[in-house]
This record gives sequence, C-alpha cells and structure tokens, in this order.
Amino acid sequence: MNKNIYLIVILLLMGSCSDFLETEPLTNKVNTNFYQTHEDVNQALIGIYSLLNPGTSHLHSFFISELMSDDRFGGGGGVDAALHAISEFRNYGNDMYLYPWQQNYRGIFRSNMLLESFDQVQEWESELQKNRYEGEALFMRAYYYFDLARMFGTVPLVLETKPQNLPKATPNELFSQITSDLLLAIQKLPDTPYSPGDIGRATKWAAQGMLARVFLYYTGVYGKTEIVLPESGTLTKSEVINNVDYCIENSGHELVDDFRNLWPYAYADIYNYTQENNLSWVGEEGDNSEAMFSIRFGSFGGSSRNTIVLFFGVRMQNTNPFGYGWGVGPVNPQLWNSWEDSDLRKIGSICDVNEEKIGYVSSSDQYHESYLWQKKYMPVNIKIDGKQQSMYTFLYGTPANNMDCNAQEIVLMRLADVYLMGAELGSSKAQEYLDIVRARVNLPSVPVTIDNIKKERRHELAFEGVRYYDLMRWRELESAFNKLKNIPLENEGKSIEYTLNYRPETKGYLPIPESQVLLSDGILEQNEGW
Repeated sequence: MNKNIYLIVILLLMGSCSDFLETEPLTNKVNTNFYQTHEDVNQALIGIYSLLNPGTSHLHSFFISELMSDDRFGGGGGVDAALHAISEFRNYGNDMYLYPWQQNYRGIFRSNMLLESFDQVQEWESELQKNRYEGEALFMRAYYYFDLARMFGTVPLVLETKPQNLPKATPNELFSQITSDLLLAIQKLPDTPYSPGDIGRATKWAAQGMLARVFLYYTGVYGKTEIVLPESGTLTKSEVINNVDYCIENSGHELVDDFRNLWPYAYADIYNYTQENNLSWVGEEGDNSEAMFSIRFGSFGGSSRNTIVLFFGVRMQNTNPFGYGWGVGPVNPQLWNSWEDSDLRKIGSICDVNEEKIGYVSSSDQYHESYLWQKKYMPVNIKIDGKQQSMYTFLYGTPANNMDCNAQEIVLMRLADVYLMGAELGSSKAQEYLDIVRARVNLPSVPVTIDNIKKERRHELAFEGVRYYDLMRWRELESAFNKLKNIPLENEGKSIEYTLNYRPETKGYLPIPESQVLLSDGILEQNEGW
C-alpha cells in the first residue's frame, strides 16, 4: 500500500427501495449495487483501513495508551488540559472519548457491510483473491473490536449493518467473536511469505500475531485459560503457540539487524548519534521486514498527516535532528534510571537532552518537563542544500510546514513482539525467542522467566502503544501507578513534584461517551468509576 492509497475512501451509502420504486440508482453507488467486481471490494477494504488513521484528532488508541502508561506524562502546555486528563484518568468532558468510539464502530460497520456483500461480487480474479479480501475484512473487524475492548472493556457486539440497540456483550461473547474472526482470517489469508506488496494490509502473519495478543490479553484480564468459540470448541494456549511458532518459521519476517535502524532518526545526517553509530534507517517501503502491520499516512498533509508524531515532537522548536511538535508525552525519569546503560535500546529509544547536544531549549510553557524525550515517533529533520527541513518533505513531498510535514507510519505490530509473546506463552522455543531479541542489542541470555519477559517487553517495545495494555493484562496497573509519586519535574520552568492519583475503580478502562449512553435509552451502561 503506497503512501496515498488510504486516501481513496469509498462512501458506502445505505439505501432502500420503497414499494413503488424497484429500479437501481443510475448515478450513485449504494450497498445494493456497488459490490460487483474485485476492484469494488478492494476500494471498500481501503475504506476500512482508512479509519486506522487518527486524522486531525489525537484521540487514537495508540496515543491514548501511551499517555496513560507509566512511561510517560501528559506534557504539552498549560492549555492542554484534555491531554493532562487522559494521562491522569480524569474525565474532561462527557464525550471525551467519542472519537475513538465512533471510528472503531465505523470500521466495524464497513467491515460488516463488506462481509455481507461478498455474494454480490460477480468478478474475481481467483478464489485465492476472494479468500484474501474476506480474510482482510475479518481481520479488520477483529482489530476494531479488540481496540474497543482494550479501551472501554465490554461493548455492544454488532455483527450486522441493520440498526440495532444492543447492551454490552459479555467478555466471553466479545472475545469469542474476535477470536473466531482472527481464526477464519488466518485460514483465508495467503500462506505466502511477506513481500513489500503487503505493506499496510492484513496478512496471515499479522493475524497470527494478533491472535497471540488477543489471547494473552483476554486470559490475563479475565483470568481464563482458554477462549470459548461462538459455535463450538475452544482456543487453547497450545493452539496459539502453534500459530506463533508457525508465523516465526514461515512468515518471511525478520528482525532488522540494528534495533536503532527501525526508527527514522537513523536517517538524520545532522544527528551526531546517528553518525557516531553508523546508523541507516530501513525505511517504510518494503525494506523493513520486521514490521507486520502498520498505519500508513499520505503525503498531502491535512487529514493525511501523522498527528501523533506532531503531538509527540519537542515543544515548538526544531533541534538537530528532532523537529517541531507540541511537547506531549515527556518520558518518566523512573524508566530512564531503571534502564541499564549496557542496553543500547536505552539511548536508542530515549534522548536525554541534557547529555545529547541537539540544541534543545525547554519551552517556557512546557508541562511535565523531564528533559527526556522518546525517539521512536518524533518529527525528524535533515539538511538539504545547507538548510534544515523535514525528512518526510524530502522523501515524500509532504507540505514544507511544521503542521503537515509528518508522514511516519505507526507500526502496530512487529516481529520482536511476536517473539516475546511466544516466549511468554511458553513455546518450546521460548528461551530461543527471548535470546534472539536480546542478542540483537548485544545482551546476554537470561532465564526465560515471566519477570525477565516483562522487563524485556518494556524495553524492546517502549513507546509503541503496548505498555499500558501489558500492565492491564498482568493486573499491574495499580502497583505501577503507585510508584508515580513525588517525581521531580518542571511546569512552565517551575519545579514540581508529580504524583498520579490513579483510580482503581475504573479498572483502567475509559468512560463510554455519555451521548452513546443517552442514545441507547438506558440499554448501554456506563463503565464503573465514571
């Protein structure tokens, strides 16, 4: 999927025929006449994928989970009360999280619409193509439901496009359907090794990785040992392990040789760290064989830009090499201080601006200033003809302004995560999997214990949208947040001691948008603690 393909969003209009009008619309595409060819189905799939893009909103599950994790603070400026509310488990407004709720249900509706319409398609290149497209739609429905389940807990399970007013599904019902969709997607998606043509689209391998992520989350959060499937049977841990082992062995995905080359700063010629370590970014157009599923962005700016990177950039300044942003998500110094210096991922993931001379000056209105900034998702500058500019403007032709230039993809799953999930699940190759991840960063073997795996996940996957959900499934949210006390930071240049007042009655879930509760006429119940 190229940089701009997600912009081709198909408008699926729902239509109905009256008793006296039985003719097909001649000028508009509606759900009854749109799905005729495989090109129509592909356009509908692109419409489903397009909803992964956070657009102009910062309220994306990736962004939210990062601010709520114990690795980062709200940051931004004094006017960014909504961001501070996210990171401190406060409700800023009755519909604070309406955007991710609606985006995920839009994705589910589009997936349902497509799945209901496959029988209308009259032209396929092959049965393989039909199965692949159906597998992608099933994967995406499972993905959007899993996103909702992690943010809001149990939610209504809508599997048809007809209007319905449903209560929350039980955890068993919800995860049973998610699992069923993923298993069927694994069955239907091609069993062929990764290729650059798979970029930005669901594959068998991404589905197998997601199956492991879903299983670990459900069994951890709800204290189960297996997932009961909708019709009959169960998904057991041994079956999930078989999928992980098969994925690692056959997917064609491989770890990038140098962990630091995964991240765009490795392309920046004006960054001393890049030069000193001979780094070379692997890019996004097929050379990154470690990335298994990503959110792709366009090159036109506006709604196609990566706003997550804009928010996470250092506040309102350009450095060497990090570019202008809004200063959200300063790194918790407790993470920095607990991380061994021998692990190259420490400096490979975090910039200590007091040590690295990048020209950083703390903004006078920066909140939660720790002088530590994550490096993975950050605007990046390079020098062209002696002038500093965004690397994405140079590479992709994005608009040459601070607001619209960023187009870095967000990697939602990569192979290192699958290795570590395989180790945690107890694969017969668990020790090998853990050793492979550690060997890449020149660390020695350690026993494959749950404590070592937890530590490894925190360091390998820091700032990649998984830490918060790991804490949820390990049931460690409260203990982790109890450590966030009296942390020395700065607000607008003034020293403070930061303490988080976590509310365990919420169980870590977000409030359901109040407008949705009201629309349901009492059928949909608000989450505990809100």
